[in-house]
Amino acid sequence: MFFVLTSILPYLPEMIEYVGVPKNEVARWVGTTSAVAAGSQALMAIPWGTASDYVGRKPVILLCLTFTMILSIVFGMSQNLAMLLISRGLLGFLNGNVGIIRTMVAEMVPERELQPRAFSIMPLVWTIGSIFGPAFGGALANPAEKNPRLFGHIEFLRKYPFALPNLASACFFIVGITIGFLFMKETLAAKKDQRDYGLVLGQTLTRSCTSRRKREILDSKAADEERRALLPSNRSAGNRPTRRPTWGEVFTPQSNLVLLSYTLMAMHSMAFDSLFPVFLHYPEQDFYSNPDVHLPFKFAGGFGVDSQTIGVFYTIIGILGILVQFLLFPAAAQRYGVLNCLKVSSLFFPVIFFIVPFTVLVPLALRKPAAILILLAKLTVTIFGFPSCTILLTNSASSLSVLGTLNGVGTSISSIGRAAGPALMGVAFSYGVEKGYLIIPWWMLTVLGVISAVPVFWMVESEGFVRDDTDDVNDENESHDTNDSRGLSGNGYGSVDSRKDGQRPDEAAERAA
Repeated sequence: MFFVLTSILPYLPEMIEYVGVPKNEVARWVGTTSAVAAGSQALMAIPWGTASDYVGRKPVILLCLTFTMILSIVFGMSQNLAMLLISRGLLGFLNGNVGIIRTMVAEMVPERELQPRAFSIMPLVWTIGSIFGPAFGGALANPAEKNPRLFGHIEFLRKYPFALPNLASACFFIVGITIGFLFMKETLAAKKDQRDYGLVLGQTLTRSCTSRRKREILDSKAADEERRALLPSNRSAGNRPTRRPTWGEVFTPQSNLVLLSYTLMAMHSMAFDSLFPVFLHYPEQDFYSNPDVHLPFKFAGGFGVDSQTIGVFYTIIGILGILVQFLLFPAAAQRYGVLNCLKVSSLFFPVIFFIVPFTVLVPLALRKPAAILILLAKLTVTIFGFPSCTILLTNSASSLSVLGTLNGVGTSISSIGRAAGPALMGVAFSYGVEKGYLIIPWWMLTVLGVISAVPVFWMVESEGFVRDDTDDVNDENESHDTNDSRGLSGNGYGSVDSRKDGQRPDEAAERAA
C-alpha cells in the first residue's frame, strides 16, 4: 500500500503534463489529485474501521489491499485527466487500511514500554516504501522514452508510459495479500478464536519445513485453539453482537485534541509531499539576468530535475530514515515521552517549510545536497510526529472496544486534512508562479505549521483506558496473571509517560517510603 502511494511521487508531475495540463498548472492538478484520493478516503475511513470491529481486521485488510492493487494499475494506464482523477478517487474510497493496521498494532502490543517501537512500525513501513516506491516510480516511469533501446519497441509501454511502475507494485501486492491470507492472525477479540482457513492452509504448506517437535507443538496448539473456540462461553462470546460504541465514548476531550493536531499535521505534511516533487521538477530560472527576479523574495524557479533524479533523492533519504526510525525515535520516546517528541517535531515543521524556497538560491553544486537535507529533515520530524500522535490517540480511547472506530475516525478526519492541504497549496503554488513569488505556498505552509503546533501544547499524556465488559467477555479463559503481565488492567492500555522507568505513581511512592 505504502509502496503505491510513494511510487507516484517522482513521476506524478510528468504524468500530469502527459495528460495535457500546462506546466504552470501542474502544481494545481498534482494537489487536486492528492486531494481527491485523501478526500474519498475520508468518506470511508470510519465505515471501514467500524466494519473491522464487526467482521474482523484481517478480511477488511485483505479486501482493501486487493482493491488498491487493481486501482493502482488503472491509475497507471490513465490516458486523460478525468480517468486519472477517478482512479485516484476510487483508490482512496476503497482503502481503509491505515486506521485498521494501527488498531491491530494496539491490540497486539499492549505493553507500555514497547509502544514506541511498536507504533513506529507503520512509519518504518512507510520509510521502506519511500525507498523502493520512488526508486521504482522514477526508474520505471516512461521507460520507452528514457530507455528506448530496452523498451522502445514495446507498443504497450509507448501507449501507457506510466503503467510499468504500477504493474511492478502489483507484484508486491500479490505477495503481501498471499502472505496475509496464509499467515496473518486475527486480532479482534470477538473473532480471533474462530477457525481461520487461511492460517490452516498456511500451516499445511509450511508443515514440511518444520521439525517434528515443532509440528507436534503446533498441532497441540491448534487443537487447544479449536477446543477453546467450541466451548459454550466462547461460542456465545463469538456470536454475541459487538456493542456499537457511542460517539461520547469515541470523542473524549483528549481524543479531540489529538485528532485536531493529527489533522493539521496531516494537512501540511501531505501538502509538502505533493508540492516538493513539483518544486524539484519545475524549470530553473535565471536569477541574475532576468528582470522579473528581485532576490531574495521575488523568484519563481525550481530545480529542473527529472523523475529519475527525484526517485534517487527519495531513495537516499529513505535509507537514512530507517536509521532514524529504528534508533532515534524509540529511544527518545522512552526517555522523554511521546508528548515531548510531538512538541519538538511540531515546532520544527514550520522552520523547514520556511527554508524550502531558498534552497534553490544556493550555489549550483550545493542544490542537490540542500534538497536531500530538506527531505531528510522533513522525514525525521514526520517519523517523530505521526507515531507520537498515534500513541496519544490510542491512549486517549475510553475502552478497547472503541479502538477500531476511533482509528477510523482518526484516518477519516486526517484524510480531510490530507485532501485540503495539497488542494490549497497546489493552487497557491500556481498563483505564486504566476506572480513570480514562489515563496507564497511555502510561507503559507509555515503559517499552517505554526497553527498546528498550538493544540499540541494543550495535550496531556494519558494513562490509557481500562478494560470494559466487552473486552473481558472475550478473554474470560485467560488467567488474571497474564492480563496483569500484559498491562491491560489497572492503569490500562500501555501509555508511554515521561517517567524514565515507566513506573506508576503508587510504585514510586512505595519505593520512596
